[in-house]
Amino acid sequence: MESFMKGIRGDVPCVLDMDPTHTVGGGVEDFYGEDRATEDQLVTPWTISVASGHTLLRDKRHNKGLGFTETERDAHYLRGLLPPAIISQELQERKMMKNLRSYDVPLQRYMAMMDLQELLPVVYTPTVGEACQKYGSIFRRPQGLYISLKEKGKILEVLRNWPERSIQVIVVTDGERILGLGDLGCQGMGIPVGKLSLYTALGGVRPSACLPITLDVGTNNETLLNDEFYIGLKQKRPRGQEYADFLQEFMSAVKQSYGEKVLIQFEDFANHNAFDLLAKYGTTHLVFNDDIQGTASVVLAGLISALKLIGGTLADHTFMFLGAGEAGTGIAELIALEISRQTKTPVEETRKKLWLVDSKGLVVSSRVESLQHFKKPWAHNHEPLKSLLEAVKAIKPTVLIGTSGVGQTFTQEVVEAMSTFNEKPLILALSNPTSQAECTAEQAYTWSKGKAIFASGSPFDPFEYEGKTFMPGQANNAYVFPGFGLGVIMCGAIRVHDDMLLAASEALAKQVSEENYAQGLIYPPFTNIRKISAQIAANVAAKAYELGLASRRPRPDDLVKYAESCMYTPVYRNYR
Repeated sequence: MESFMKGIRGDVPCVLDMDPTHTVGGGVEDFYGEDRATEDQLVTPWTISVASGHTLLRDKRHNKGLGFTETERDAHYLRGLLPPAIISQELQERKMMKNLRSYDVPLQRYMAMMDLQELLPVVYTPTVGEACQKYGSIFRRPQGLYISLKEKGKILEVLRNWPERSIQVIVVTDGERILGLGDLGCQGMGIPVGKLSLYTALGGVRPSACLPITLDVGTNNETLLNDEFYIGLKQKRPRGQEYADFLQEFMSAVKQSYGEKVLIQFEDFANHNAFDLLAKYGTTHLVFNDDIQGTASVVLAGLISALKLIGGTLADHTFMFLGAGEAGTGIAELIALEISRQTKTPVEETRKKLWLVDSKGLVVSSRVESLQHFKKPWAHNHEPLKSLLEAVKAIKPTVLIGTSGVGQTFTQEVVEAMSTFNEKPLILALSNPTSQAECTAEQAYTWSKGKAIFASGSPFDPFEYEGKTFMPGQANNAYVFPGFGLGVIMCGAIRVHDDMLLAASEALAKQVSEENYAQGLIYPPFTNIRKISAQIAANVAAKAYELGLASRRPRPDDLVKYAESCMYTPVYRNYR
């Protein structure tokens, strides 16, 4: 994946080229106190006699919510603490009456005490998608920072309005590609909030060290632009230099405010921005794109564990993807990289084992001139084919992976074709939410006559077919990103490298037991997710230290304590 990103970046060094121009202090040691970047920094300059900032928003007597004017937001240090929309109190009252049935769950306090297997679908996929669609109508109080184009030139000041000083993880979105639901603009805030809830519940990261951020640059969703209750900027999204300058100011302000070792996780940016942002800032900031890297790590773990059921090595199989966006190409690149390392074959050669199908058909060399840059490495020599069914019949893949964001695209004909030339076809319908899944578990098992090994992005109930109960797996990013983030924090890493993603995949694959395999599962149950996160954190931290990208190596007994306690206690503060 690093070689793929280097192709986008051009001649910019990779994360292992520790050039002083790309790191604070020129290395991983804490020469200039990056870990203490905010100790002496002033936060929201108010006095106790003035109701301002978070204090004002928590004051039921004076909080007007989205009713605060531009002047009031400046005077009371509310910039960023509220979405940019200004909605009169009369409209807010109408909205409240319309949504009496809406509810709020104090996730970060209670998740650690509840059944995560049961709760995860409520706080994450698929419920989070519906929450984002209705975010404007159920908005009650701010959670996180809203940084809009109105704050351009003042982003550093907006960050200082946040009441917490010691931030370790930021999850940020611009809301342009929320799950498979498209452009939800400012309402995409549900994604950073939900992700950081899992950082706390599954990764043990302190809630006060987590900061959800929405970059509101407008929306191209006409429905939202015409919605009187929409909470974001009512303007079209900018492209080109204006957008790039805004992101550059944001990334610089984050490093200045919180130091070089704050993890910035990009979420649900559109394809045309996601790859460019990861390539641009991967050598200068500690960045992680969950849609590209997190998804790839989770899927690779499932493929590694699935080899116990379908046999052979990764190099023995042929992979086909429906969907050639950031998720599909990210997964494909990590698989190609792992095959390359196992076989000592150049990654350019191993890519030929992976085929992509987009909206125009099979990605082939004759289309290369019209392809987006991230699709070009996958344009292999083959005659053009217009449909997935044609491609499946021609290529005869052993593994079919869906990242299209379009529901019901793994048709009965496609699944039956996969079953004719595979004893155990591996079918991964990864698109979220449930309505966008390429096929359901019931369809996969029924159409394959019980032969398929199935996993999905959203959860499906067990399904009985001809007297046998099948347990569908879930290729959920929640397996990886909380543990990955914890490992990065624990070791004080300053960059993310492909080898750290592979270390996470290997750790997850090892957690699948023989009992799980007997049920047809290629992922472990969520009942042990906290211990799984601890193991992933250990692998990632060790690999980062080995690569020279981390300033310290966590002690093994710290991880044992974490896995046993499964609480918020920051046991990762003591190091060897």
